[in-house]
Formats: sequence, C-alpha cells, structure tokens
Amino acid sequence: ARFHGNPRSGRWELVGRRPPLAAMFADGTAPGADVESLWRSARSARCEAKSCQTGKISTAEAAVQSHTSRDAGVQTDQSKDAVQDFQQEVRVDYTSLLSFLQRVEDAVIKELNKNWKSRAFDGFEVNWTDQNETVLCLHTLSYPEAQDQNLQVTSVSWNATGSVVACSYGRLDGGDWSTEKSYVCTWNLDRRGLNPQRPDLVVDVPSSVMCLAFHPSQPSLIAGGLFSGELVVWDTSRTEDPVTWRTGMTDDTHTDPVYQVNWLPDAKHRNHARLLSVSTDGKILVWREERDGRLALAEGFATVAQQIPRSTQLKKFAWGEAAVGVTSLSFSHFDPRVFVVGVEGGYSLKCSTAAETLALHRAGSSVSLRAPAELAFSPHGGPVYSVSCSPFHRQVLNLFLSCGTDGQVHLHSMLQTQPLVSLQLSKKYLFCVRWSPVRPLVFAAASGEGNCNKCLCFTGDVHLFDFGKSSQKPAVSIKQAAGERPVYCLEFNIKQTRLLAAGDATGTVKVWQLSSDFTEQGPREMNRLEQLASEITD
Repeated sequence: ARFHGNPRSGRWELVGRRPPLAAMFADGTAPGADVESLWRSARSARCEAKSCQTGKISTAEAAVQSHTSRDAGVQTDQSKDAVQDFQQEVRVDYTSLLSFLQRVEDAVIKELNKNWKSRAFDGFEVNWTDQNETVLCLHTLSYPEAQDQNLQVTSVSWNATGSVVACSYGRLDGGDWSTEKSYVCTWNLDRRGLNPQRPDLVVDVPSSVMCLAFHPSQPSLIAGGLFSGELVVWDTSRTEDPVTWRTGMTDDTHTDPVYQVNWLPDAKHRNHARLLSVSTDGKILVWREERDGRLALAEGFATVAQQIPRSTQLKKFAWGEAAVGVTSLSFSHFDPRVFVVGVEGGYSLKCSTAAETLALHRAGSSVSLRAPAELAFSPHGGPVYSVSCSPFHRQVLNLFLSCGTDGQVHLHSMLQTQPLVSLQLSKKYLFCVRWSPVRPLVFAAASGEGNCNKCLCFTGDVHLFDFGKSSQKPAVSIKQAAGERPVYCLEFNIKQTRLLAAGDATGTVKVWQLSSDFTEQGPREMNRLEQLASEITD
C-alpha cells in the first residue's frame, strides 16, 4: 500500500491493500511541505512613503553673571572674665540673711496689714485712654432761616441714643411771641456728611417753642412747650406730619408760656409715659396720651403764695392768694414723689406729688388742683431760672442746685432752708444749671448779662465747676458766643458723657467735647461730696 496525493493541496489517499496495524504506524520519512503567504506582497502594494518635519527652531544663547560678592563676619571677642563670673558659684551668707529677715519681719507685716486695710484706691479704675485736658468745640449747629428772623435757641435736648440733638427756636428778649413763627430742629451727629447749617429735620411751629424734652426711651418722640401755653409731641420719624399729640387750647391749657416739660413714667401702664409741664401761671400739670391724638389732663398742682410753708427766715415773700409763677422743675433721683421747683419770686420750693391739700381759688380746671409745696428755701436775689437735683447723692441729704438772675449758684440740702454753699459764679445772669451725670462734684451753668425787658445782653459763657478743684470759682469758663449774646440753655449727654450741648441768643447750638478731667470720677468722690455737705451742715 502507498499514499497518493497532492502535496500542495494537502490531500492524500491510500492506494492498494491495507497493511497490517503494525505496518501502519511504522516510522517513515516524508518530504516537507510549505504554503507561500501572499500578505506581505499585498501589503507592500498599498504602502506609500510619507515624511514629517517641524519648522526650523530658532535658538539663542545668553549668559548672566552676578556682581562680585563678598562674605564678611563680625564677632565680639569672648570675655574670659565674664565666663569665669558666670561659671562661678554664687555664695550666700544664709546666717546673715536669716538675721536680717528676723529683724525686719515685724515692720514688714505691720505695713502689709496697713495696706490691706487701706481704702485709698476704692473706686479707682485704670484709664487706658489718653488724657485730654482741653474742652473742644466739635460742632457749631444753626438753622439760617431762624437766624434770619433773629430767633434764639430756647432749649436743647439729647435723644435716648445720645446721637441726636434737638433745639427749639423762639424769643426770650421781647417781640410778638404769640404770633411769631418758630422751629424745632434736629441733627444726627453720627450721620455721614453732617451739614451743621442744614438740620436733618425742621418742624414749623406757629408759636415760640420755649422748652424741649426727648422721650427717655423712644428716640423719635420729643415734647415741646409753647409760648401759647400748649404742649405738643412730635414724632421725628414722621417727616410729613410729625405732630402725634397736642393739648390744644382748652380750659385746662396753661394761660402763660410753658417753660419746662418732663416725661414721667406711668405707674399703671409701663409702656406709656405721662408729660409734666410748668408755667408762670403757677400751675404744674400732668398729661396723659389719648388715642385721638389729644393730651388730656390727668392731675395738676398749683403754687399759691398763701399755701407755701412760712419761715421766720423768709421775709421777702409776698404772702397772699396770688399764684406763684413756676420757671423750672427737677425731680429727685431717689424718691419719685419729690421734686423741686424754681419760682419767679427768687425761691426754690420742695414739693410732693403725694400732696392732698387742694389749692385755693383755682377754678375752671377739669381736675382738682392740689397744693404741692412743703418747704421754701432761702431765696436768690432775683428770679430762679433753673434747678437741678443731684443724680448721685443718697436720700439722706438729697442735694440740688439752683441759679438765677443774681449770678449765684446755691447748693441745697432738702433738709434745711439755708444753702450749704452759695457761689457767686458770675456777675451775669445765670439762665441754666445742670449737674454732671458722671461726676458727683461737677456741674455746668449758662450765663449772660442782661435785662430781658430792655434787651441789654452781653457775652454768654458756659461755666464748668468742679468742687474737687475749687469751691469758689469755676474750673473752666468757655466763651460760647462772640457777640453780646447770652447762653440760655445747656444739657449733658447721658449716653456720650463727654458731650455737652449749649444754645445761645445768636441761634447757635455748640456741642462741646469735655476733657477727661470732667468725665472720669475720681476715687471716693461720692464720699467727698457727702463730707463736704456734712461739714457745712455741722
């Protein structure tokens, strides 16, 4: 048997007889077979020659060389003596040291006990701010239209935040007060771009405004008393129609100009306040707010000469049934029922809202008026224009200040008729006095020589008095107005205690920045005032 086939196709056939099984698997040699591939020839037929070359790259060489540098070192020579001193062991004579400590022990313990019991630095606080020994004028505020009418600043007041100052314009030296138009102006001193001659708010008022008082807790409410006897409350947040409440002209309205207004807390309604007004018609009236925008009379008092307590030391008073004109008022800071009033007759009167005696011959009012006077103090040489109760002193003495046309300031205790101190602060009239809200020994007074009826007025001053420096003369006297015009009013800023506002007859309000000497309380200053009062009393 043999194979027959085509080697190229790989197919083979066995020809002949089938050999035995052993012969089928015998070793044999056959020629090799190969298959030619056509892939390479087909691939080479489709290949194309390609080349890729980037553009010519420009190159340049540069060299940088720093300037010549040089290192240098400095070293002090080491001191051999210093090394020896440092390394040398400190020798202490403990026997002598013990003997010294035993000798001085009793004296040192004695001094330490003395310092421990000392009260020399009680109330002392470290002041980290720079000490300022001058009084500076920060702002000069005015309303040109009011000045063109020769109106004067009759009152100034700070709002509850201490950032807004208000002034009222009127006339205190004659003129047709009842028909002359006046203004209430406000300036926000914290506002950017403050224009001292352009108030933030101007309220036109048909009658002279004699006094102002901002609400103690609501910064936008301000009350004013008019020459006509009316009371008006303005809301400065309402620029179109700021009038919120007013008394109108009724049988209860004052018949003379209102010279002071005060806000009083309402015991029945905590969120409300009542208004108190005083006038030269002798009436002290308390008003409550009504929903219809009216101020209704809640209670009232009348000062009648016949019902003022008599004193053998008071000989000038014209006793009788005539009304005693009230010019000013100040409440005690320790008893809300007690207040002091100044009157045209030159007296200061201690009064009480708890009085029950009815006033004489005061008919025509919707409420019964009571007689509040409890004690008359030694008089000034002329009308009393201002009183101010101390915000510091204890209830035992209840000190207050008064001033008037005699140029004197009286320091009084409510326990005795004679003044504790009588200061001839100026030869000029004193129109206003205010106790400092932060210094127990400091007060300010506004002065200006003059006869209001004849319009004779001279340069007005602001006097700052410090009992700690002198009990006889002012510590500082500031020239407020350059012309021959008095200063009529002034008020300390309770929130920003370095600021003092003063208004004068030129129609100008000046805001003074006080030095630290007048705003920082010294150690034991309260005790010093008590000692001063007790020494004089004794």
